[in-house]
Amino acid sequence: MPRLQVALDLLDLEKAVEIALKVADYVDLVEAGTPLIKMHGMKAVERLVDEVGKPVVADLKTMDTGRLEAEMAFKHGAEYVTVLLAAHPKTIEEVIETAKRWRRGSMVDTIGIEDTDIIRRKLIQGGLLPNYLLIHSGIDMQETGITPLTLIREMRSLPRELRIGVAGGLNHENIPRLLRDSGVEIDLVIVGGGITRAADPAQAAKQIREKIEEAMEHP
Repeated sequence: MPRLQVALDLLDLEKAVEIALKVADYVDLVEAGTPLIKMHGMKAVERLVDEVGKPVVADLKTMDTGRLEAEMAFKHGAEYVTVLLAAHPKTIEEVIETAKRWRRGSMVDTIGIEDTDIIRRKLIQGGLLPNYLLIHSGIDMQETGITPLTLIREMRSLPRELRIGVAGGLNHENIPRLLRDSGVEIDLVIVGGGITRAADPAQAAKQIREKIEEAMEHP
């Protein structure tokens, strides 16, 4: 069953904590989104760790100094950190190895990259194995017509040892299709605005959880 992660891509820390508490019963992971961390620093990670009671992902989107940034997040309680696939292989390696030393997790984010050859060269041939590979269609990418389903279909040839997460414009309407039609086993579903911008975030998270369960029971 895929895990569900809520992405708190907000600027208001109090609002982010409020939403996280409301949806905690329906999600597996809580993400301190990049905008939230840029606005409030590691305080955002600490607040979510201390108050929500769910594993926290620090979405650092690291591009350099992998060990330094990963340690910074882990010292403040993060369970996972993200590093960009676009980063140098040494940076990716440092994040993955630092996560292992801390007995925490790493996620490599593909945002901005659509070429599976780059994934193969940097991760598979390089012997780098994060906890999750995030197939991510960013907001700007979505505006050009590149959706998570578009991207995930290109990933069918990737080896199964890469656990796959998917992010970008996901909601209760398109998640069932993603899980059924992608041709890839998806391990993590990441939802931001589909939950945080809903009139009732808890109900939205509950509905998405139910849609995931239904899709897996009736593929």
